[in-house]
Parts: sequence; structure tokens; C-alpha cells
Amino acid sequence: MARFSLRFGEVVVLENKRGLLNGRFLALFVLAGLSLLFLSSCLPATTPVATLVPTETAVTKMPTAIIPQTPTVIPTVEQQTEMTAPVATATPTTVSLPIVMNNYKVFYVATTGSDATGDGSQSNPWATISFASDQVVDGATILVQPGDYYGYVNLRAQFDEGILITSAVPYQARLRYNEKVVNCHLCRGITLEGFDIAHSGPGAGRYVIQIQDAEGLGNGGRDFVLRNNIIHDSYNNDLVKVNNGASQVTIEGNIFYNQTGSDSHVDVNSATHITIQDNVFFNDFAGSGRINNNDTGSFIVVKDSNGSSDQYLGSSHIIIRRNVLFNWEGLDSNAFIVIGEDSVNYYQAYNVLIENNLLLGNANNQARAAFGVKGSRDIIFRHNTIVGDLPAKAFAMRLNLQANNLINSNIAFYNNIWSDPTGTMGAEGPGLPNDFSDTLPSETESFVLLNNLYWNGGAAIPVDSSELINITDDPVALVGNPGLAGQGGLVLPRWDAGNGRFADNATTIREVFNRLVLLYGVFANNSPAIDQANPAFSPAEDILGVPRQSGSPDIGAYEYQSP
Repeated sequence: MARFSLRFGEVVVLENKRGLLNGRFLALFVLAGLSLLFLSSCLPATTPVATLVPTETAVTKMPTAIIPQTPTVIPTVEQQTEMTAPVATATPTTVSLPIVMNNYKVFYVATTGSDATGDGSQSNPWATISFASDQVVDGATILVQPGDYYGYVNLRAQFDEGILITSAVPYQARLRYNEKVVNCHLCRGITLEGFDIAHSGPGAGRYVIQIQDAEGLGNGGRDFVLRNNIIHDSYNNDLVKVNNGASQVTIEGNIFYNQTGSDSHVDVNSATHITIQDNVFFNDFAGSGRINNNDTGSFIVVKDSNGSSDQYLGSSHIIIRRNVLFNWEGLDSNAFIVIGEDSVNYYQAYNVLIENNLLLGNANNQARAAFGVKGSRDIIFRHNTIVGDLPAKAFAMRLNLQANNLINSNIAFYNNIWSDPTGTMGAEGPGLPNDFSDTLPSETESFVLLNNLYWNGGAAIPVDSSELINITDDPVALVGNPGLAGQGGLVLPRWDAGNGRFADNATTIREVFNRLVLLYGVFANNSPAIDQANPAFSPAEDILGVPRQSGSPDIGAYEYQSP
């Protein structure tokens, strides 16, 4: 018998008892060895998991995903860094444009990058967010390096899992343009986080940010999250427009200041399942070198101006919660939060919840009221705190109609605090009469006023028999001083990019938010608000996200915490 051994790259033939193996056997043996050598050189050390790219037919036959009413929270950069690579499944992912694969799903944009020659790596980044968002795989994170980015950010890709576009250093990536800065007309499944976003100056086009379903098919302007951004200084119209069939949009943890004209910070117009939470809203035109003409609109408006031109008639399933709104510099005919605004013959909004908000009347500029409703139905206003001098034509609310509007219906007020410590609740100016509400009986067919706390600095709460809603309509009204702090030292928290801080010395929006709540929304330990809310109409948490006491929660936005 012959003795031999075989190793990749060589054949060793040993002698048998008769001498060398014959030539034919040797040739076959060498050929077999070389074949094995060739095959081994073609195999990678590790076989990658195959990526499934759906055909056009496969995409067409895919079932429509059921999206929950509360948009999915997309992990932060830190969380995504810690995540292991997901296991591949047989479910295809549909993206509108080609995908660039990256082992870690993290890509980079920088002012020194190039869309033509970059590959999205940290060492060879892309130049624009628009290009980057068109290239990446579902589940990716795009880190945008500090610097000034001038131009149009057009987000149009669609993702099922969702992508995160975030400033690598919070607020140090600045997005500027003399037209609309950020546009999401076709996009789906995108979170935009941590940017400083504004118009570049006077003469700009409409809106700083717009989110809408441009095609009207329910696919665009959807599953979009706007988080932890500084959004300011529109020189034409709203700061953020959410309209024309947009859905599943969350606007959270941002700071807003300075729109233009009779427009708003956030305008929700013919959209559904929109959540506006944990934001800071104020105006400071002088701080931006602009003149305050007292001609701007509400901080937040919810309405429907375009009738049946999209799939929704009336904005619905809107949540406005845990926001701080202050320093009114707007029209004396407008309010901090307005539901309904236009002259239309259908309900402009319905199924709207406004809860756990802090509204501060610190400014000397006159408003119409803190809250307004026009031509809308099924509105709940609960556990809000409205406090301060707040010069206004009516302190608490105005429920009225525009031409052709349907009558307001089912407007409910539960467990709120309305407090004017100066004793001028709803007075338009010195020496003028106080006014709690402007609510003509012919303009609202049904309402509830229940278990609220009222304070007018020791003076009587104003009552007007010609108005539909008065304190006398609250069967369990509480009258007393809630023990809220004065607002004389309030600092307008503008962002100073050079110092990397807000004017109140905070370094994050959340720090600004918490400070405002703790300074101006916390009542004294002997407040009549403590343990007096009706739990049947209370949310589970307060303005800071702290769980409320289930059996006997507190009235107002804040739940008192014992030392």
C-alpha cells in the first residue's frame, strides 16, 4: 500500500514497496490537489448573510403595515451603538432609492464631505443630509458633524424600521436656507434630532419645516419624529407645518421661538395622530434683532383648511401634552393654543386632548385668551396650569365660530388651574373689567366645566351672565391660592451657539424645560390643588412624566412631590 499525505498547496507522494507511484495516479492526485486549492481560495473566511432585495412585484404584494397610534420610539445614537446587528429575516424592506450597506449601520455627513466621492464613512463622509438619507439602509443612523449646512434638506426615502438623523454634537449642526429648510413630503420612518434649524434671514420662502403627504396616498409625511431641536426664526409663515394628510407625527423635546405674521410655531392642518409633547414655546423677536409687531399667531393651532382635498376631513387624534408656553408677543385676537381657525362648514378638529401643559402669562402683550376653540368637537382640556397676569380679553378661554362653522360641541375642562395672582383676571388693561371667558351661548352646544381651581389674587372670579361658561357652571369649583411662584425673574432661554448654552445657562432643552416647570409650575406644600383632582379625568403622569397618585391626584399640570 502506498503512504501519502495531502495538504492545501502541495501533494506529497511517498514510495510504496515497489517504488514510486505510477505516473497516471500521480497526475490525477496532483490535479485533485490543485482543484481543492482553487476552491479554497474562492471561499471567504466567513459566509455573509444574504440580503434580500425585493422585486417590484414582491413590493406590490407586500401587506400594509399596521402603525400604532403612538409612533415607535427610535433609539438614540448611544442606544444604537450598543445594539447588536439584527438577525436577517425573510421580510423584504422597501426603500425608495438604492441602499448602501454598512456593517454598523452608522453613516456620516460633514461640511468637508462629498456626495460625489464620499461613501458615508467617518473618514469619507457625505456632504448633505438629503443625499445621505437617500442612500442608507433601514435601521441606520446618520451622524451629522458640527458646522453650517446651507441648503434644502429634502427627506423622501421611506423606511419600515426607521432611521435616525442626528447632530453628532447636539445643536452644533446648523441647518439654514432662504426657502423651506426641511421638507418631508414623501418620507416615512425618519427621526430628525438635535439640530439648530432656522431661515437664513428676511425674504425666505414659507415654513422652516414642512411635513405632508404630497402624493395623497397615505405613505408620505408619516411616522416622522422631530426631537430635541432648536427651531426658530421663520421669516415667512409657520415654524413647522404638518398638513395635507400627514399622520403618525411626533414633535417632542424641541424649543421654538419666533414665527412670522399671523402664523404659528406648529400648525397642524388636516392631519391625524399627531403628538406634540415636552416642548418649550416662547417668542423673543428683539433677541433675534427683529421688531415685535405684535402680529403673530398662536404657538399651536389645529385645524383643517383644505376640506376634502386629502384623505382627512378635519384634524383628529391630536395630543398636546407636557409643554411649556410663555412670553406672548402675538396678536390680541389670538391665543396660546387654538383648535380651529378657518371659515369652513365642517368640524375643523375633533378628538383632541390638551393635558399637563404650563401656560405662563409673564409678558405685557395682550392675548385674546389662553385657549381657543372654533368650529370643533370632542375636545378635552385637562390638568393644565395657566398662571400669571396674562393681559387678555378673556383669561381662560374663548369658544367662538368663524363664518360657516359648525357649532362647537363637547368641549370639556377638567382639573385645571386658572390663576392670576394680580387680581386682574382677563382685564385688557388697567382699570378695565375682568373677564373669565368669552363664550356666546349660540356658538357652543355642549361643554363640561368640572373640578377646576380658580384664583384671582383674592378678588372675585369674574362672572358674566351673558357668557355660556362661568365659574358657577363648575359644580365642584375650588377657589384658593395655588401657591405658584411669581414670574418676574423669568429668563428667555435663547440659544447661544458660541457659548454652547441657553440664556438661562442650561446646556440641553430638557434642562430648560425642567427649570421652567420647577420654577413656575410647582405649588406650595399647602396648596389647595394637592390631592383634589377628580381621578376619573386624570392622566397617569404629570408634566415631568412623574406618575400621579392614583386615588387622589393633584389639580394642574404638576403632581406635588413630598421632600
